Amino acid sequence: MAKPASPLAQRINEAIDFDKRIFFLFLVLTFLVIRYLTNTLILEAIPESDRLDAQGDLMFFHIFNTLNYIWTPFALLWKFTVIAFLFWSIGLMVGYKANFKELWKFALVAEVVFIFPELLRLLVYMNPSGNISYLDIQNFEPLSALWIVGPSNIDEKFHYPLSVLNIFELIYGAFWVLGFHSISRRTLEESTLVVLLAYFLPLLIWLGFYIGAYR
Repeated sequence: MAKPASPLAQRINEAIDFDKRIFFLFLVLTFLVIRYLTNTLILEAIPESDRLDAQGDLMFFHIFNTLNYIWTPFALLWKFTVIAFLFWSIGLMVGYKANFKELWKFALVAEVVFIFPELLRLLVYMNPSGNISYLDIQNFEPLSALWIVGPSNIDEKFHYPLSVLNIFELIYGAFWVLGFHSISRRTLEESTLVVLLAYFLPLLIWLGFYIGAYR
């Protein structure tokens, strides 16, 4: 017999009881707008960008950004599927069964956390001073280990791993503790264990692999 939902789980389910298709469109459009405006700031920070653009020297910059815009919705769908599978499979391994479809839908909702670091980068450099370079904008990872250390003070192979170690990942993990609790009806302590095993452990393994394979 299934456990009854706790009052907290009931409130969470009520809070996210909305059309996920519309929310997905909101996510995609928000990421696209923020990334387009940020790339515009990066372009404007490149010395003599107008001349370089007219000569076609920035063609690859535009091609890469266009492909990134096109890939955004597919990247999000892939991420939701992988994250949901990790929680579903690890949950089964430790004996905490959870519905895959509900996990997938919660992954969609939890992704809103990662709008904020991109929005912060845009807001910080909305009116950049004259001594700001395009690399400053590109490498700005707010509230991360890279932000604390500084990109110029550490080897390039550590830039990405340190950028991933940020406050937003911790908030995302906290969201998932609540989400797994509401879906599986396990306690918060049990849900925390699943989040550590299903999300943070694979994340740390991936970062370790990235550092080891970096050339």
